[in-house]
Amino acid sequence: MEAPFTPELFPHIRIVMGMVIGLAITRLLMGVAGLVQHPNRASLSSIHLLWVGSILLELIHFWWWQFALFQLTDWHFGIFFFLIVYTIVLFLLATLLFPDPIYEYDGYEDFFMKRRGWFFGLFAATFVFDIIDSLLKGPTNWELFGLHYYVQVPVGLVLCGVAVWTADRKIHLGIVLLHLAYQLSWITRLFYINA
Repeated sequence: MEAPFTPELFPHIRIVMGMVIGLAITRLLMGVAGLVQHPNRASLSSIHLLWVGSILLELIHFWWWQFALFQLTDWHFGIFFFLIVYTIVLFLLATLLFPDPIYEYDGYEDFFMKRRGWFFGLFAATFVFDIIDSLLKGPTNWELFGLHYYVQVPVGLVLCGVAVWTADRKIHLGIVLLHLAYQLSWITRLFYINA
């Protein structure tokens, strides 16, 4: 039997989501701390470090953006389950950036390139999850996005496919720089222009 929604339920849902997102952020921060503590343990990579920054920004943005769920009044277990799976996908992205242990690979870039199918497969899933998440928040939420949102998702999915297909360093560097630039632009438009 489904429990009726009460306003007290939303903080409970955010706490569970926050635990998973918190673990993801912790994984990234511990990984960066490990790089500082043991700089010679494995060779560093600009592509890897840029993805670390990009996924950290993604996690922070996701957590802030989920405040919009407070407006949702038709809660049920399916929505809760969906949100937990979404946060788990984000957590897995973070864990794929810092393997344990790294000595089996020739540095972080070698690991990233060998596991790029997993990373970009999960990353592609976040685009699909984002659409569902946005639909859950209702039509008012869609009005904030504009036309570029309808372009962002298919372009993101295509770039994920390209990243799985090729190990070309220049292409991977271009994709992560594009993602970082888009995120910063998106955050600026959502939280400063529409404020």
